[in-house]
Amino acid sequence: MNIACLDFEGVLVPEIWVGLAERTGIDGLRATTREIPDYDQLMRQRLEIMSRHGLGLRDIQAAADALEPLPGAEAFLAWLRTEYQVAIVSDTFYELAAPLLRKLNYPMMLCHRLTIDGEGKIAGYNIRQPDPKRHAVRGFKSMNYTVVATGDSYNDVPMLTEADHGWFFCPPDNVCRDHPNIPPVGSYDELGEVLMKAKKDHA
Repeated sequence: MNIACLDFEGVLVPEIWVGLAERTGIDGLRATTREIPDYDQLMRQRLEIMSRHGLGLRDIQAAADALEPLPGAEAFLAWLRTEYQVAIVSDTFYELAAPLLRKLNYPMMLCHRLTIDGEGKIAGYNIRQPDPKRHAVRGFKSMNYTVVATGDSYNDVPMLTEADHGWFFCPPDNVCRDHPNIPPVGSYDELGEVLMKAKKDHA
């Protein structure tokens, strides 16, 4: 039994917060887990910027709704679901991901939730569990799945190293440099090849 755990932003869809930065012109919102490994630090920074500029849930939902999956992502995911069970394991939030999940035909998603106040402002965030990506892989392995995984950022490292096989997908140079033990792939075709080889190796 095989399951593929995929990161969401950077692997299947663009970065939602970068989309918000482009809509608002606020460069501070461009930071992602590719630059800031500490997710709590990153989210505190994002929410402080949003509060300072009077931005709320509707603003970032509009940014997410305006995005489209990365070129080839929809076809790749449709193909992958014929070969593997698939779980999207992400540090995004259900409230933001919904428009993009719809465009990908509603794959299974494990992520987090936002806390919204009565004025529609983002008051905080609720992480599904500590070290969530590693624990997702451990959970699937405890059910006797062979787990393969791919992601593009520092926050994906626990998932990729805990999986039976893990790859970076189109990662930036700094992430590859800091984690040379995790092999990179540069396209959906290349990712498909290594995933099929892993499946055959565990047949």
